[in-house]
Amino acid sequence: MTLEPFPTDWQRALAVVAHPDDMEYGASGAVAAWTQAGKEVAYLLVTRGEAGIDSLSPAECGPAREQEQRRACAAVGVEQCEFLDHPDGVIEYGLPLRRDIAAAIRRHRPDLVITGNFADRWATGGLNMADHVHTGRATLDAVRDAGNRWVFPGAGGEPWNGVRWLAVSGSPQATHGVDIGEVFDRAVASLSAHELYLRGLGGGGMADPEAFLRPHAEQAAQQLPGATLATTFELHDLGA
Repeated sequence: MTLEPFPTDWQRALAVVAHPDDMEYGASGAVAAWTQAGKEVAYLLVTRGEAGIDSLSPAECGPAREQEQRRACAAVGVEQCEFLDHPDGVIEYGLPLRRDIAAAIRRHRPDLVITGNFADRWATGGLNMADHVHTGRATLDAVRDAGNRWVFPGAGGEPWNGVRWLAVSGSPQATHGVDIGEVFDRAVASLSAHELYLRGLGGGGMADPEAFLRPHAEQAAQQLPGATLATTFELHDLGA
């Protein structure tokens, strides 16, 4: 399969994911390339990842992971990072989550919305988790919600129908790729910023940013003509 180059006819993006580190396991390389090209990218985190490290209580873990996420954002040129404070590990799909994401879309008024894989499985065949599934599905629905003034009228902000593209990172049905060869070191730095989280993994492939990201980027580049390292998205043109 050959991937299409990711479109460039947009200026503002909003990434909506469940946890700190979700963008860093692949998509942050694209963010680095985009911000380097002058595009604006903001992050919206549904949780603070407070249930993500077994050795730390949520009260300790949440603030620590927030700071790690902000450092990860800085590594790829992201200046705006917001947290919704839904509970980590037990995110529920429903109206409260859709409302909060729709309100953020109205505030940021993006051309592109990015979220993580919300299919039942990853491209490797492994099972996905409920937090990712519910966040991605709510993001998909919130894009439409944000444009309807009669849906969540109390959420604040004027309706926004300007989302042209919806991109799903880590999808098993990838359609487009972004060349990250020039910014791969920044992608590694962004994942490396999650120091406490990586240490809490206790070793293994996902605990080594370079060793995890490079093989995936090399494999993706084989499908994107002209790239040496790449990351992939399932892209939907909402204006088609």
